[in-house]
Amino acid sequence: MFKKRIIARVDVKNEFVIKGIHLEGLRKVGDPNEIAKKYYQDGVDEIIFMDAVAAYYDRNSLTNIIEKACKDIFVPITVGGGIRKIEDIQIALNAGADKTAINTKAVQFPDFIKEASEVFGSQCIVSSIDVLKIGKDKWEVYTDNGREPTGLDVIDWAKKVEELGAGEIMLTSIDKEGTKKGFDIELNNKVSEVVNIPIISSGGAGNSKDVANVIENSEIDAVAIASLFHYKIETVKTLKEFLVNERKIQVRL
Repeated sequence: MFKKRIIARVDVKNEFVIKGIHLEGLRKVGDPNEIAKKYYQDGVDEIIFMDAVAAYYDRNSLTNIIEKACKDIFVPITVGGGIRKIEDIQIALNAGADKTAINTKAVQFPDFIKEASEVFGSQCIVSSIDVLKIGKDKWEVYTDNGREPTGLDVIDWAKKVEELGAGEIMLTSIDKEGTKKGFDIELNNKVSEVVNIPIISSGGAGNSKDVANVIENSEIDAVAIASLFHYKIETVKTLKEFLVNERKIQVRL
């Protein structure tokens, strides 16, 4: 049985870590390098850095942050936000990232995922999918950090990105994101039923039980966590100890 990964999600705006609710109303939380280093020292399995405003400025500005982070952090790093060209992926990987997360550009030009996975390998390409629930068993894909509806159904889109060569999906529920009210387990189940690539569930962790619940009740491979760690509700260490000791969930200790 594969061990479940605990991933710290670090959203960045203008050199600060920020956190919102439903991807809006962003508050500054601290310095991205200090925060990421702390999570690494606490035992996190991976870190995802997302440029929260890249969609507005047509760029990803995380290169300096990634270069600094890689001096102190020795777990896989994913970088996302504003990845629009093959060169953007190359720049991120050159800075020290292991993977890139792609959302907006993939929706606009699906073949970008195909090209990127052929150039760099599927293991480098994470399809970042932000969704909003629009009806019973229906979720719509959004781009531009959860601001722009696309008309795409999440199930159709998840199947498509796997076909195109994405190696992993980061699935973010906009409804749950930042609410600390638990994950959209139904959403995770629906998507995991139709794809064979790993799924990272993002959006909704309010306590250790929420993390345990989504792992136990859906076929996800990893959980991306922001508020729970940023606001010191849990540390990586206390969360992992709870999962192992209280719920018998296998994670890396």
